[in-house]
Amino acid sequence: MKNQNAITNAKTQSVFEQIRKIDEQGMEFWSARDMAKVLEYSEYRHFLPVIEKAKEACKNSKQRLSDHFEDILEMIEIGKGGIRQIDSVKLSRYACYLIVQNADPSKEIVANGQTYFAVQTRIAEIKQMQEYAQLNSEDEKRLFLRNELTHHNIKLADTARCAGVIEPIDYAIFQNHGYMGLYGGLDAKDIHIKKGLKKSQKILDHMGSTELAANLFRATQTEEKLRRENIKGKNYANQTHYEVGKKVRKTIKELDGTMPENLPTADSIKKLETKKTKRLKK
Repeated sequence: MKNQNAITNAKTQSVFEQIRKIDEQGMEFWSARDMAKVLEYSEYRHFLPVIEKAKEACKNSKQRLSDHFEDILEMIEIGKGGIRQIDSVKLSRYACYLIVQNADPSKEIVANGQTYFAVQTRIAEIKQMQEYAQLNSEDEKRLFLRNELTHHNIKLADTARCAGVIEPIDYAIFQNHGYMGLYGGLDAKDIHIKKGLKKSQKILDHMGSTELAANLFRATQTEEKLRRENIKGKNYANQTHYEVGKKVRKTIKELDGTMPENLPTADSIKKLETKKTKRLKK
């Protein structure tokens, strides 16, 4: 049974997760050689310009290059049991994120990689944020993530408007496409029913921290994709939101997470906000 579970996990696990390695210090990393193969580059030398573009993006984001890109030597087998050393690069998760952003966007595997590493990088960012790291309770995490989502939904609305989503009804349809992608075809009305919410209750106000995080990933990555690819037209914007939501859902599945529609309904976050306000006044 154990072997069967291992086979099943290997089949459902993201290919990017399958090639992830752990070094002697217990830190995760990816081999540039492995990444080149997964991203379907016929020869490693064709992949080198992508690495250079990713390094440039890393420097532009004020990150220390050595924290994310480390030149290494890998051992490979050659004929008759021999081995030889080849050049490679030890990549952090953030480095992989930059690489898939600069790889050939026409490849489906690159698009999948963009979503996978964007989601995982965002998780890491939140975990690394001092404010978030200091939060111990579920209530504090919910308040933090709900505020983050409010902020990013404003950015998403502005970017969607530039793409052609102008009228309130258009934006409601646009939002529904994101929900349907993330929630396996359920739109806002369906989610209300599934969660046992009244029509007047806001879905986001009754999400736990895990569900809020999933929706935060959906919002941030849709906003970035609309802007990065300069998408124009309501239909294209709607489809983009749906596809991003769908890929975030796929990533949750690959990580053996609970689908958002099956997560428990939380008490209204308004109660938490009221408690926090009273506490601050005291």
